[in-house]
Amino acid sequence: MFDYDFFVIGAGSGGVRAARVAASYGARVAVAEDRDLGGTCVNVGCVPKKLMVMASHFAEDFEDAAGFGWTVGERRFDWARLIANKDAEIARLNGIYGRLLANAGATLYEARARLLDRHAIEVGGARVTARHILVATGGWPVVPEIPGAELAITSNEVFHLDRMPARVVIVGGGYIAVEFAGIFNGLGAEVVQLYRGPLFLRGFDDDLRRMLAEEMRKKGVDLRFDVNAAAIEKTGTSLRVALTDGGAVEADCVLFAIGRAPASRGLGLEEVGVELDEKGAVVVDRYSRTTAENIFAVGDLTDRINLTPVAIREGQAVAETLFNDNPTAPDHDYVASAVFGQPAIGSVGYAEAAARAKFGAIDVYKAVFKPMRHTLSGRDERTLVKLIVERASDRVVGAHMLGPEAGEIIQGIAIAVKCGATKAQFDATVGIHPTTAEEFVTLREKDPEPFPEGHDSAPG
Repeated sequence: MFDYDFFVIGAGSGGVRAARVAASYGARVAVAEDRDLGGTCVNVGCVPKKLMVMASHFAEDFEDAAGFGWTVGERRFDWARLIANKDAEIARLNGIYGRLLANAGATLYEARARLLDRHAIEVGGARVTARHILVATGGWPVVPEIPGAELAITSNEVFHLDRMPARVVIVGGGYIAVEFAGIFNGLGAEVVQLYRGPLFLRGFDDDLRRMLAEEMRKKGVDLRFDVNAAAIEKTGTSLRVALTDGGAVEADCVLFAIGRAPASRGLGLEEVGVELDEKGAVVVDRYSRTTAENIFAVGDLTDRINLTPVAIREGQAVAETLFNDNPTAPDHDYVASAVFGQPAIGSVGYAEAAARAKFGAIDVYKAVFKPMRHTLSGRDERTLVKLIVERASDRVVGAHMLGPEAGEIIQGIAIAVKCGATKAQFDATVGIHPTTAEEFVTLREKDPEPFPEGHDSAPG
C-alpha cells in the first residue's frame, strides 16, 4: 500500500540513526535532506566547533611550553588554512554519512520534503507514501528583532568567514556563545560577550558559572552581563553595536548566539494534525510519537535535551519501537554534557540549587586547585571539581567540573552517576595519581556554605 515503510525527513544524527536501524530490521526506508548530511552537529555544530576550540588553544600551549623547558619560535596563525582543513574534514564526514545510508539500503532524496497528509510526502517534486514518518529537522539559530540585525551572523555562518575578524561582539549566554568567545579570544581577536542576564550558562551549576566567568576574564574576554545589543549599524568598515545600557562597542563581526528554535516551519506538520508548542517544538510522548499516530519526531525539533547523542538515542528508540517489536522510550535522566569553553565545563546530574529543590537535604563536596600543568607553566588558572550527594540515600546525584578535559573526565564519572553510585562507593575507588580525575574519589570534607573565598586544595 505504501512506497516505504519508513520515511525520515532530516539526515542529521537522529534521523540517520533511525533510518539505519530501521533498515537493518528489514524496513523499506527513505531519507530526505535538502542540506548537508549529518545535520547541525557535523556541519555547523559540535564537530567544526571542537576543531576550532582545539586550534584556538595552541596560543596558550605555546606560552606554557616555556615552563617545561621548551623554546618556541615564531608563531603565525592562518585562518584560511584552518577553515580549509576543517571543510575537508566535514566533507569526509558527509561522505561517510552518505555511505552509511547507502550500505543500509536506504534511499536518499537530496531535496526538501513536506507532508501532504499523514502518509504522503512531497519531495523533490515527487509524491511518495510511507506507513510511518519520522521528522528530525533539528533547529535553526534565532536572530533578534533589532535594527541592523541583518548585519550580524549566526553559528551557521561563523564557520565560513573569509577572514578572521580582529574585533568580535558575541551576543548570548549559552554554550555556543561561551565557546566562540573562547575560540576568537584564543585566536587573538578582541572579544566582547554580552548577556542580558546576571550570569551566563543558565541551568549549569552556579559555582561553575561564576568561576568560568572569572577565568574567562583573566584570559582577556570582556564579559558584560545585564546588558544586550539594542541595534547594529555599519560605520565605514566597522559595525557599531548600541547597547541597552546606553553604551556602544565597535566590532568587525557581530555573532548572535541567543539560542536555536525548532525547525518546524514549512513542513506541513500542523496541517496533518501534529501539535506544536508555543516555541514551535513538536509535541511528543515518551516514545517520540506525535499527535498524529504514525508520525514521530526526535532531536532538537522536539526541544527535549538538545544534544547529538540524545537525538541518536531517540532515533534508535523509534526504530526499535516500530520495526523490532521492542517498544523503547529514550531515557533522559542523568545525561552528561560539556561546554567546550576555555576552561571547559563537564556536568552530569543535578546542579546544586536544583538538587536542593528536588531532594531537600544534600551534601556538597568540592575542591578548587591549580592543576598540575600550571605549577610549571605559571598560568593563573584554577580547576573546580564538585559532587552533590542526596543525604538520605548517599547517592551521588550531581558531578561537575571546570578545567582542562572536563568533558573527557565527566564522561567516565557519568557512568557511575547513571548507575546510582553512592558517595561511599566513590570513596572506596582508588584514584589514578597524579590526575585531576582522582579528585572525584578523594573528596572527603563536606563543603560549608557559602562557598569559602580563597578555598584551595591540591590533587592527591
